[in-house]
Amino acid sequence: MKSDIQRINNIIGQLEGVKKMIESEKDCFEILTQVKATRSALESFTTQFLSGQFVDCLNSCKKTEQEDTCKKFIKEMTN
Repeated sequence: MKSDIQRINNIIGQLEGVKKMIESEKDCFEILTQVKATRSALESFTTQFLSGQFVDCLNSCKKTEQEDTCKKFIKEMTN
């Protein structure tokens, strides 16, 4: 399984590729395909990362703070 840093580096690489495609005026449909792939990779990373962090976030809270933390976390995920 890839580490978070590896996944971020892959996304950065995809964005750099999109930038080069734009600079070299590649076909807009090719660029769009790469942008969609990059967005998908970022969404996948976000879901995976937040899923792992949620438990750690809750465990670091006192019981009385957990409900507020859950609400804040969910709000951040949906914005």
